[in-house]
Amino acid sequence: MTFIYLASQSPRRAQLLNQLGVKHALLLADAGEDAEALEVVLPNEAPATYVQRVTALKLDAAVERLRQRRLADAPVLCADTTVALGRTILGKPADEQDAARMLRQLSGRTHRVLTAVALQQGAHRHAALSVSRVRFAPMTEAQVARYVASGDPLGKAGAYAIQGAAAGFVAHISGSHSGIMGLPMFETAQLLRAIGFDL
Repeated sequence: MTFIYLASQSPRRAQLLNQLGVKHALLLADAGEDAEALEVVLPNEAPATYVQRVTALKLDAAVERLRQRRLADAPVLCADTTVALGRTILGKPADEQDAARMLRQLSGRTHRVLTAVALQQGAHRHAALSVSRVRFAPMTEAQVARYVASGDPLGKAGAYAIQGAAAGFVAHISGSHSGIMGLPMFETAQLLRAIGFDL
């Protein structure tokens, strides 16, 4: 096998695949596809159930996209990351005020970062879930405001990126650093080996 399709706009996921030495081509949604609609949380949905369901839906859409575009056949990889405080899912903030609200909730507390990965080859689908725990140091209002003003929280689950300035507030991590970034390398490597990649 020579390459896979990565159905993600995240530059971090592409970088992490490069780190594994996996050649990949992007398989991105058309302008007409409503990717955001796939991320709607169902009533009383647990974070682990949510992130795995959304990843499966994204993979379904990507596989259909591959078929419609009549591209060369290759495995398709999808991932989705969510941040959870207890059973509360903290998705991507709607705006700066929403980002500040989320960061205040995370301040001084431990939360979970769940990243689901799914890989499809032909009719066969393989999936994995990475769960990490992250403890934030207490943040002052001024620190929250400065970080929000940087623009970094927007478009990020839980309103932060571990590889950005938010790392300065992370007091402790238990789990997968790459999983928190959006693609757990250990689990991803296992999925790729399962379909015959020599990593």
